[in-house]
Amino acid sequence: MPENRDCYGAAALSICEALLLAIKDLKVLPEHEIVGLLEDAAASHEFAVHPDAEADMHREASVLIHRIIDGGISVRR
Repeated sequence: MPENRDCYGAAALSICEALLLAIKDLKVLPEHEIVGLLEDAAASHEFAVHPDAEADMHREASVLIHRIIDGGISVRR
């Protein structure tokens, strides 16, 4: 197992991005539905019930997902 645990999150994000792109390219879901999935994911972090120690992680995850929605990562081509 890798010592740097950040690689797990990076790998998961890359896999999810590839899946979303494939879903869009194969016309399984239209772009607005994919954006809706991302918005739901962001909301799950925004409204998560969590101890203070995890609040920053949830806030940062939500911000990252909103950056993806806004075109910061290639889900929207």
